[in-house]
Amino acid sequence: MTRRLLLVVLATAVSSPMLAAELDWDAISGEATAMLRDYVRVDTSNPPGNEIEAARFLAARFSAEGIEYQIFESEPGRASIIARLPGSGGERPIVLLNHLDTVGADQAAWSHPTHAGEVEAGYLYGRGAIDCKGMAVVEAMAMFAIARSGQPIDRDIVFLGTADEETGGALGAGWFVENHGELLRGAEFVLNEGGHGRVLDDGALVYEVGVVEKTPFWLRLTTRGEPGHGSTPRGVSAVARLVRALEKVRTMRHEIRVVPEVAAYYKALAPRQSERLRSRYLNLAESLEDESFRAEFLARPEDAALVQSTVSITVLKGSDKTNVVPARASAELDCRLLPDESPEKFLDELRSAVDDDEVEIAAILDLPPSSSAIGTDLYRAIEVMAASENAAVVPNVLRGFTDSHFFREKGIVAYGFVPVVLTDEDTHREHGADERMPVRELGAGTKRLVQVLRGLDGR
Repeated sequence: MTRRLLLVVLATAVSSPMLAAELDWDAISGEATAMLRDYVRVDTSNPPGNEIEAARFLAARFSAEGIEYQIFESEPGRASIIARLPGSGGERPIVLLNHLDTVGADQAAWSHPTHAGEVEAGYLYGRGAIDCKGMAVVEAMAMFAIARSGQPIDRDIVFLGTADEETGGALGAGWFVENHGELLRGAEFVLNEGGHGRVLDDGALVYEVGVVEKTPFWLRLTTRGEPGHGSTPRGVSAVARLVRALEKVRTMRHEIRVVPEVAAYYKALAPRQSERLRSRYLNLAESLEDESFRAEFLARPEDAALVQSTVSITVLKGSDKTNVVPARASAELDCRLLPDESPEKFLDELRSAVDDDEVEIAAILDLPPSSSAIGTDLYRAIEVMAASENAAVVPNVLRGFTDSHFFREKGIVAYGFVPVVLTDEDTHREHGADERMPVRELGAGTKRLVQVLRGLDGR
């Protein structure tokens, strides 16, 4: 059973009107930093999630700003929150999407406390600082800034923080869209995680906008064998059969292909590259036919993942005792397919590579391809914001996946775009140790997002 509406609040506090030009961006930056520091202290590691605590944290902020919100639970403790700032005109709403849950954090691998929100040398550290609590703070602060300015935009701004994204979104965005989709009726755009600003090697700034995602296709391999005492092995054990299969998976070769979206991404990056790379990026498919460049390109994992389907061996299960040979062993694979690749074809190729009928292979997550076209008013508003910083905008293909597909399946244009500038070192820490957000980007990102939202009005 799911519990529907947990709490509906129409806050009564009214912020003083303030012209946009009068907004104190230094104060907003400090407020955003304090908010993120407090937010990462709310542990929403999934499992178990416990997103209700994050929803309550955000609810208190919306209440203080006089912004209406609602909290829903898909299951006890698995909460999502929606808040709405009414617009002044008849344009369709824009949804600022983020997720409340995070992956877990092993304190032993961190040099900072995982949930303390410590600030050091210009960075705020904590699980979720980037993924995705930092984004939630930027989105919320942008709403607050527009509300305080007394100058609403022509469309409703809807803040949607959902549960369960880190394990597929079934209890979060997926559940919300199916059970409370009426609250999103008429929405034209969604801004979600999946793209950000970065500085290239030559110092040029680009903003990447996620418009298409590789398809997640998670698999479980299961083997069986005769159980017994570890001192007396008998035949081929379940673990031995699994290890043999996984080695074949690990060494499996995947076709190198450049799909149109990836070709467009590198072509957009080309003008910002060195003269040598510029010509290579303009026609990546042709360039990859050169063995030397191909080896150079594939040596960088971030590039290699965009031109082939990938497999990561992530979960292993066998015996829980050293001296017991288990009857069953299993492994889980995180497979990410190119947007146009058939899961059925990929599965056939993997079965052929394993070449063992005793290895059971089953899908545990199979999502549809997900993409949105560029050339919309929102994409143009992002371009205008970027141009004010002499930056380019490039359409990006996500190596991972997000909750955007739930909204794209309903016909809503969804882009991955967080208006903060991050280094490769920053992004490498997502889901890893010492996740961090540059403090300066909280205020700067809020200001950029306000500019994008007002740009939708042509302002």
